Amino acid sequence: MTGQPKALGTGLSIDDLRNQLQNSSDPDLRRRRAIILTSLFGMTSMAAVTLLQTGVIRHLPDPPLDSFDSDKVNSSDTAYGLGAPDGALSLAGLAVNLPVAAFGGVSRAEQIPYVPLAAAVKSGLEAAAAGWYFYQMPAKEKKWCAYCIAGAIANFAVFALTLPEALKAWKYLRSK
Repeated sequence: MTGQPKALGTGLSIDDLRNQLQNSSDPDLRRRRAIILTSLFGMTSMAAVTLLQTGVIRHLPDPPLDSFDSDKVNSSDTAYGLGAPDGALSLAGLAVNLPVAAFGGVSRAEQIPYVPLAAAVKSGLEAAAAGWYFYQMPAKEKKWCAYCIAGAIANFAVFALTLPEALKAWKYLRSK
């Protein structure tokens, strides 16, 4: 083979992909970088929750307000209802955002439109789940969890950040 090797599934040379990811100021790519940062923020909160839910640590500190009890919220039946602690599931979902956001170059909405669409659908489902858990805190547990609030905000933000590129991909597919 001759020439620059291609980055799998992107249609770009490895050099072009690297250059675009590291140097482009394209608005979609800036939002994808924000998805990575936001996901890492959410992962930090969900890592703490996961440590509690799996017994690695015994207590999560809370803001000094009576309405907060992260230990109670994260040890509730709701938190274990899916067969694994919800913190670990949320942590995994946020972690998947990193390679998805980093996959492809500047024009991926046109070159690989199903990736931004899949990112929006995935993050939309996670934002809906985060909203449901957010509702459960005051309605069922009668307490709040600061870590869960941070995780929910991260999921809502990631979903919002995926929408412009997904809309561009959707318009591209409809124009074909």
